[in-house]
Amino acid sequence: MTAAVLENLGLLAEAPGGIERLRELILELATNGRLLGVNGDWRATQLRELVVSSGAGWSPSCDARPRSDDEWGVLKVSAVSWGQFRPDENKALPAHLTPRPELQVQPGDFLVSRANTAELVARSVVVEGTPPKLMLSDKIVRLRLSDACDPRFIQIANSAPEARRYYARVAGGTSSSMKNVSREQILALPVLLPPLAEQHRIVAKFDELMALCDRLEARQQDAEAAHARLVQALLDSLTQARDAEEFQACWQRLATAFAETFTSEASVEALAQAVRTLAFRGALSRDGAANWKQVRVNDAVQFLNGYAFKSEWFVPHGIRLVRNVNIAHGSIDWRDAACIPVERSDEFAAFSLKAGDVLLTLDRPIISTGLKVAVVRAGDLPCLLLQRVARLTPREHLVRAAYLLHWLRSPLFIDAIDPGRSNGVPHISTKQVGSMTIPLPALDEQDRIVANLDSLLALCDQLKARIAAARAKHAQLAEALVAQAVAA
Repeated sequence: MTAAVLENLGLLAEAPGGIERLRELILELATNGRLLGVNGDWRATQLRELVVSSGAGWSPSCDARPRSDDEWGVLKVSAVSWGQFRPDENKALPAHLTPRPELQVQPGDFLVSRANTAELVARSVVVEGTPPKLMLSDKIVRLRLSDACDPRFIQIANSAPEARRYYARVAGGTSSSMKNVSREQILALPVLLPPLAEQHRIVAKFDELMALCDRLEARQQDAEAAHARLVQALLDSLTQARDAEEFQACWQRLATAFAETFTSEASVEALAQAVRTLAFRGALSRDGAANWKQVRVNDAVQFLNGYAFKSEWFVPHGIRLVRNVNIAHGSIDWRDAACIPVERSDEFAAFSLKAGDVLLTLDRPIISTGLKVAVVRAGDLPCLLLQRVARLTPREHLVRAAYLLHWLRSPLFIDAIDPGRSNGVPHISTKQVGSMTIPLPALDEQDRIVANLDSLLALCDQLKARIAAARAKHAQLAEALVAQAVAA
């Protein structure tokens, strides 16, 4: 590996996707003669020239369970994945079928998956040890390699970026999620082969560098977990402060460590959610929450669930329908709009929306970064409400739309929701939402809270943008280093 890469491992590892890219670089250098800094007498060949024998297995109709005790089993394709042999990934051979011992996997077998997802197809593994009575399926090709090659080196070559590009070109299959390669295509894999002694040295260096990647990744994960705990502890102390004095002390601690604390998009998002929590507990108000009312949502808004418009009614142009896919963070995204004919709009006048209506998707999983909600703007009109989206029309004497929107995106609301499931799809119950309570100050105080929230959340967005820009620059520098190493 080039000295520049070794000197800048930290830069590579900390870049977005850096560890994965570093592993890919090691694979590439190992198979093009640059990993050890010497080329030697390499020759271009095909995998078939290094294979003594090849064959596939058998795929009988098996029991839908792993084999147990002394039973025979047939390996699933998932037994060959990411350079690891997973013998537990098997199905039990039914008792009425006669096993085929000649298909039993053996130590030293070089196995290649013949059918799998685009990412996993043609992944390979060298079997170093295996339990008995496990047979190959017909979706796994077994190669027995000659003594002219180190099986581990062929494993590296089969996993390298150039090999993955080759398989991507030749793989067949009508589904984008499931691909297949033939035994002949596997045997035709181009291989750049060094002398056997050089293969052994490359394998040893490869193992050393991959172990280093594992350590870097573990260290990075530990650091990220520790950072997340620190951020959460600081924010918890802020949101759980018992009085103004304690709140001020917690804020001071946070302010003194701000630059060192909020260094990732996740930490800034946690800050944004803490700000929302504080807002609805009165921390952004002049007089706290002492005079606020706790009002049932059903009393503060008018609910309406959307109509089940049939897809065969849809036309390219007409009255737009608000679907769950159109709900963005705070606004409606019309890039994938469905419409019904204008002349039919009067039939569904009850589902018309107006400016100021708040929309909530009902079949979205709830995540810590907030729900997808939106406020209808004048430019969105006219439009109609489709099913799986709820309209919450604020009662004007009680609640502002912008205040309601912020509350729906706050942890106080999100953490209280218990998502049910309908036909396997997570959904939100409007009945449950309606029974919840929302803290409501006077309307003018709601306006001030919204203004403060908008200002603080805009600062969070700016901070996220700076972090993203810095990460992009970091990624560019890392990629330039990789390109230099590959071209050296």
